[in-house]
Amino acid sequence: MDKVRIDLEYIIKTSPTILFNCLSTPSGLSEWFSDDVNIKDDRYTFFWDGSEETAILKTVRKSESVKFQWEDDEGEDYFFEMTIRIDDLTKDVALLVTDFADEGEEDEIQLMWDNNIDKLKKAIGG
Repeated sequence: MDKVRIDLEYIIKTSPTILFNCLSTPSGLSEWFSDDVNIKDDRYTFFWDGSEETAILKTVRKSESVKFQWEDDEGEDYFFEMTIRIDDLTKDVALLVTDFADEGEEDEIQLMWDNNIDKLKKAIGG
């Protein structure tokens, strides 16, 4: 079954440097995305309530974006990417999230991201 692309945008009241640290480091990701994170080479293992999933770090653009692909999606064109954008006029910091969901699960994936971004905002005070 094909997956559906989901694009989300969140305004985060923090500096791009702090936000990038939260998106790209094990300590940053474990503050809001999962309970714990281990890295070996380019593989990030995420732990939640006794379960774990591994994602491959596909690309990192320093202070701009990180792109992961779940091991289960290897060989497919599915990924999740978090990109930092700064509005030229307002200087607002936005976090753009791209993810893929099985058809019919789009609302569930958006709710998951909404909840995770709420945790992120609390963790950084933004």
